[in-house]
Amino acid sequence: MKNLLCLCLLLAVLCAVTYCHHEDLCREVNITNLHDGTENLLTHNCDKQGSNYADFVFRFYKQAISEEADKNVFFSPMSISTAFAMLAVGAKSTTLSQIFEGLGFEGLTETRNHDIHGSFHKVLAVLNCTDVNITLNIGNALFTAIGYEPQETFLQNVKQFYDAEFFSSNFNEPEEAKKQINKYVEQKTKGKIPELIGHLDPNTILVLVNYIYFKAAWEKPFDPLLTYEDDFFVNSNASVRVNMMQRDSNYDSYYDQDLSCEVVELPYQGTARALLILPDDGKMKQVEDALSKETVCRWDKKLVTRRLHLQLPKISISGSYDVKKLFKEMGITEVFSGNADLSGISGSHDLQVSQAIHKALLEVDEAGTEAAGATAIIVTRVLHPSITIKFNRPFIILISDKKTSTTLFMGKIVDPTKK
Repeated sequence: MKNLLCLCLLLAVLCAVTYCHHEDLCREVNITNLHDGTENLLTHNCDKQGSNYADFVFRFYKQAISEEADKNVFFSPMSISTAFAMLAVGAKSTTLSQIFEGLGFEGLTETRNHDIHGSFHKVLAVLNCTDVNITLNIGNALFTAIGYEPQETFLQNVKQFYDAEFFSSNFNEPEEAKKQINKYVEQKTKGKIPELIGHLDPNTILVLVNYIYFKAAWEKPFDPLLTYEDDFFVNSNASVRVNMMQRDSNYDSYYDQDLSCEVVELPYQGTARALLILPDDGKMKQVEDALSKETVCRWDKKLVTRRLHLQLPKISISGSYDVKKLFKEMGITEVFSGNADLSGISGSHDLQVSQAIHKALLEVDEAGTEAAGATAIIVTRVLHPSITIKFNRPFIILISDKKTSTTLFMGKIVDPTKK
């Protein structure tokens, strides 16, 4: 019987809510490393034709909504791809090519393989080096069975490219090992995800974990005094009551007549931004079918500054995904089968991935900086006419880092009240 590499590895937390004190986790990173002459394969490059990493975001989204068309969706493509790229350090042959092709990296060679890991290393280093207005911590860990020693080259490369932490676990006592891993995850996500793993098989010899925790302040915070209760139309026949935030301000936005949707950019303090896409009634599927790197690039070029009366619901939703099931439907199958070649980890063909779990959490409210809550609010009449955009029906959200041009999170808000 094959040993199980329990890839209980994927989680993400987004708390786009308040200012936070910058934790001194930033390694010494030369930001110019992103532009050191080598191609960054993770960058959302609008000038590059053909399939690439940026397309993975939208392919995974479409696979997720095919399973749950009328439910909230929220995930971190950055977390999922980082975890599988880390696993790929120990993959070979078809198993390796399936993983990387599934993530949008084609034309694999040994040099290309090294460049992919190098790109992840650069982007992770920069993302972990955010300014004081954003907490963005991304990290990786390996929990290995007591007495089990993975290949030294695998451990060295995982440490070099993914800065992974290493721990020993007694998988012969699955409950104790589960508690150890879940406690680690809970600490890294500030208590937001207390239980990533539901069960562990005693045959588990290795668990890979990736976490991402993001907390940022809106560049233009909403005034809590202006928040009011209103209807959010889940569909044409049902509505829920939500706390609707509102703000009059200048925002970069665009109405796409071809796809019948509003696109609004909400910047955070620092280098992150949220892109909100509000389809007209009955047009969600049309917009979702058109979602691609090219579509987002077109929207970005069309954004213009307009005076908006923006109304946005407070949000607290979560997503939980069986990535193994979704990836198999996307053509990444071998790593989960008895034919898996993970000999770069074990030195033999005795491993396969038994689980791949992803959990994510999104919280959005009015808050900007800590000071904003204590500052007197002066409400003035807007002299310039504003256009009202009211997010009172299902919409899509993309959260990205502008410095690295990477998508951190993506989701669809169908019901803001559903946890």
